Amino acid sequence: MKQTVHPPDHRSARLRNGVDHAAPHPARTPERRRPTSPQWAAWAFLTPVTLYLALFYAYPLYRNLDLSLRNYTVRSFVQGDAPFTGLENYRKVFDDPTFAPALLHTVVFTGVCLAFQYAIGLALAVFFNQHFRLSATLRALFLVPWLLPLIVSASTWSWMLNSDSGIVNAALHALGLDPVNWLTSPSWSLTSVIIANIWIGVPFNLVVLYSGLQSIPSGLYEAAALDGAGAWRRFWSITFPLLRPVSAITLLLGLVYTLKVFDIIWIMTKGGPADASTTFATWSYQLGFGNLLPAFGPGAAVGNLLVLTALAFGLLYMRVQRKQAYS
Repeated sequence: MKQTVHPPDHRSARLRNGVDHAAPHPARTPERRRPTSPQWAAWAFLTPVTLYLALFYAYPLYRNLDLSLRNYTVRSFVQGDAPFTGLENYRKVFDDPTFAPALLHTVVFTGVCLAFQYAIGLALAVFFNQHFRLSATLRALFLVPWLLPLIVSASTWSWMLNSDSGIVNAALHALGLDPVNWLTSPSWSLTSVIIANIWIGVPFNLVVLYSGLQSIPSGLYEAAALDGAGAWRRFWSITFPLLRPVSAITLLLGLVYTLKVFDIIWIMTKGGPADASTTFATWSYQLGFGNLLPAFGPGAAVGNLLVLTALAFGLLYMRVQRKQAYS
C-alpha cells in the first residue's frame, strides 16, 4: 500500500511558532479623482452676474422697449392689454415742439459739462501729482462733492443760487453787480444746472486721471527736463499722449452719466422755466409721470433715445480701442 506524501506545511509551522509571516499584498493605488472642469467653475462664477444683468438690465430694457411700441394707458399698464402701435410713439416724440429744445439742451448740457469736468479734473490731477505737503488731505477734500448724495448737492446749489437769499447774489451785490435770477430766468436756468453738475463731476475726473498719471514713468519727465523741455512742453509731449486711454474711458463714463442726469435738474429748476432747462432725461420723466394723464409710450421712446445715444458712443469707443490695439 502506497503512502501518500504531503508537502511540508510551512504555514502550519509558522502558526505554531506564533508568527504568521504572510506574503505581502501588492499596494493598492488610490483612485484618482477627476479634476473639476474649469468650465464649470467659470459658469459658477458667471451665474450670479448673469442673473443680476438679466433681472436689472435686460428685463427693464425689454419692458421699456415694449412700452415705446404700444399705446399704454393707466388701465392697460395694469392689465397688460395695450395695443401694438409700432413706431407711432417715436413719431409723436419727433413731432412734439419740445423735441428740438430738449435735444439742444441735452447736447449743450452734456458737452459743456464734459469739457469743463475733464479740463478741471486734469488740471487738478497734474497739480496733485507734484506730491507736496497736504496733497493727500486736499485730494480727500475734493472728493466731498462726489460723496454727497445728489439731493443734498442739488438742494445746496438751489439755496446758493436763490435770487433773494442766495449767497452768490449776495457776493455779486458786495461787488457792486446786479443780482441774477439764476433759477427763474430762461437765460440762466440751464447755466445754473450746468455749474452744479460740473462741481459734482470734477472729483470723478480727478480720481481717474490722477490714477493714470501714477502709471507714467517718472524717468520720462527727467529725460525731457535734461533735454531742456519746459513744464508745458512735457505736458503736451508726455502727459497728454500717455493719458489718452485713461482720458477716453473717463470721457465715455462721464458722457453716459451726464446724459441721464435727472435729479440735479429736477430739484433745481424742474426743467423750467418754460422748458429752458429741459433735457431728454427730464422730458422723459415729465411725459411718463409728470402729468395726470401720463404718456407712457412717448416717455419710454425718449428714454430709448438716450439709451441708443449712449450705446452708439460705447460702440465707437470699442472700435477706436480695437484700432489702437492692432496698430
